[in-house]
Amino acid sequence: MSLQDKYSQLISYARSNVKDLDVSEKNNVLHLSGKASATAKDEIWKLYDKIDPDMRSGDLVLAIDVVAGSEEIYEVQAGDSLSKIAKKYSGMTWQKIYEANKDIISDPNVIYPKQKLTIPL
Repeated sequence: MSLQDKYSQLISYARSNVKDLDVSEKNNVLHLSGKASATAKDEIWKLYDKIDPDMRSGDLVLAIDVVAGSEEIYEVQAGDSLSKIAKKYSGMTWQKIYEANKDIISDPNVIYPKQKLTIPL
């Protein structure tokens, strides 16, 4: 199994959430670099922890810089509300999410699964 196969879930998440993403493989080590929100970087580490819980493989280098004032794209899941989504982000409120997405949300009480919302960080 190649390293890109091993870390395919992590790479897929990074492609959607890391700006200027660079994925390369050198000397049997996968290198990922780019810029992301603190939340996205934390999620990448969680994915890595699921793949290699003891972090013993030594086959991945993550060089993800945290960008202040960035935004993240969140895909609405069944049962979500703006309040539930806001609780997933430190210091976030449903009002901030609504304001950032007024172009696609006409009523803050009505959002749909698979809808992509901008989360201002």
